[in-house]
Amino acid sequence: FHRYINSSLLKKCGFYKKGGFPCVTILKSLFDLVFTHNNLWRVLESSSKLTFRKNTAYRFLNEGKFNWERLVFSVAEKIISYFSSLTSDDRATALVIDDSLLSRDRSKKVELLSRVYDHTTHKYRKGFRMLTLGWTDGSSFIPLNFRLLSSQNEKNVLCAPLVVKDKRTMEHRRRVKATSNTTDMVLDLLKQARHIPAKYVLFDSWFTMPKTVAAIKDMGRDVIGMVRITEKVHYLYNGKWQNIKSIYSSIGHSKDNSDPVLGTANVKLRAEKESSEDKWIEAKLIFVKNKNSKTDSWLALLSTDLEIDAEETIRIYGKRWDIEVFFKMCKSHLALGKEYQGRSYDAQVSTTAIVFSRYMMIAESVRKDCDQRTWGE
Repeated sequence: FHRYINSSLLKKCGFYKKGGFPCVTILKSLFDLVFTHNNLWRVLESSSKLTFRKNTAYRFLNEGKFNWERLVFSVAEKIISYFSSLTSDDRATALVIDDSLLSRDRSKKVELLSRVYDHTTHKYRKGFRMLTLGWTDGSSFIPLNFRLLSSQNEKNVLCAPLVVKDKRTMEHRRRVKATSNTTDMVLDLLKQARHIPAKYVLFDSWFTMPKTVAAIKDMGRDVIGMVRITEKVHYLYNGKWQNIKSIYSSIGHSKDNSDPVLGTANVKLRAEKESSEDKWIEAKLIFVKNKNSKTDSWLALLSTDLEIDAEETIRIYGKRWDIEVFFKMCKSHLALGKEYQGRSYDAQVSTTAIVFSRYMMIAESVRKDCDQRTWGE
């Protein structure tokens, strides 16, 4: 913890105390809870374990001026710099974007709490969409930043946000972003990570839309993403606009049953289909067998890197699964959304940031202790 987080870093992120205990002392105590199999309420009941009281802890978590997102990003930058020194520059590193449900089913008066559609249970549940940007080199995954998104539809927002009079504050900007468009927040996260060394951006079919792909390509990164099988999205193929199903039916399919790649197609796309001002983006569609289906169904990947072959594209896209492991780890073992009882939106952000920092420390420890290429025990 002290190797990556100290008082000077907290000050850069806006952590200032009005009096009493140093911020780094309180953060360290809250960080330790899950590793000692305790929650905040149980530790506060035992006065011997903490030197500060309940109100101190909750004032710290509810403080809206603390830039928790910057703290997570700063720690991640340090760890990624260390990981990059361990591997070759030729290794394919990537940024991964995905969202997951932060469930608060028992809550009633949590600020900006909304009804969120859960794709796992196919039901609406109470909580937030945790949009996460992470970095991976195939061996380790590091969360870079996040946004806790509420619903843009006011009917689905169960508890109104706090009215912040000063529009220049972190509290106001954080609440505006919470109800912003998801695509805008994806691009906002990527802009903040522009100095992170990663050639590719990986995501699933929810984010692989021409407008998003074109915007990311303008940032100087290549995109590899699953394509949504729909008739509403079109690509320029053989001189005319066609949907993904039409393109698949017109390509030559591989007859080798052992080959997972069914075929490829070079296409063009742009941000707006009808706009002649948008520049063309060249991409490759890779059709693969759907191993999870008993029927002869297929999946499609889109890659803007035309220099690598289909097998390499599939291998790189496989690194996207690291973020799913990250979500599972945070929810099952690091007490995401289960440790505290704060009702403010700032408290939801602060507790999520603490969980992210825990995962980063574990990832760093595993890389140092369990890497087979290291010396010693």
